[in-house]
Amino acid sequence: MHIPDGLLSFPVIVITYAITIACVGYSLRKLKDYPEDKIPLLGLFAAGVFAAQMVNFPIIGGVSGHLLGAVLVAVLLGPYAAVVVMTAVLLIQTLLFGDGGITAIGANILNMGILGAFVGYWVYSKLKNTNKTIAIALASWLAVVLGALLTSIEIGISHSLPFGKLLTLMIGYHAIIGIGEALITLSVVQALKAKLPEIGGVPA
Repeated sequence: MHIPDGLLSFPVIVITYAITIACVGYSLRKLKDYPEDKIPLLGLFAAGVFAAQMVNFPIIGGVSGHLLGAVLVAVLLGPYAAVVVMTAVLLIQTLLFGDGGITAIGANILNMGILGAFVGYWVYSKLKNTNKTIAIALASWLAVVLGALLTSIEIGISHSLPFGKLLTLMIGYHAIIGIGEALITLSVVQALKAKLPEIGGVPA
């Protein structure tokens, strides 16, 4: 889902950068009161998500998916922490490994980090009192599909690729990838909460 350079128009680049900078700045402000003893968890989760994203699972036709991780971090550490963690991961991927374009950093952080952190966490928070398993799974799946949708819209309005064909392929593939995201997120959340129950005490 990483957007490379050359696909986004200048207005889309400016808008996505502005939204991303505003959201990251707001999240950093909200983390000022984060418990000091929990701060190392941010680095730990950033390293974990980065490593997990290196493991791909095959879909069809040579297409593969991997964990995004925004909902995973949001469920365990809160949405603001998730924004900061995902921003760090995506910046490292772009600047050091060439995953995604520099002009598209704003869009990629928005699509793969901020959207999952805020929208995914909102879905989870609304459903968790009914069924936590369904809440985590649905939030994780939606984060992937909505990220694919927003990516398609950004590229489509930039007129760099045919919108209809792009949207169909992106949503079709990522609806399947989202199932993998949901299963991985569920298993990791359950495992970590069993091993590190104190994570549940981190404020959202």
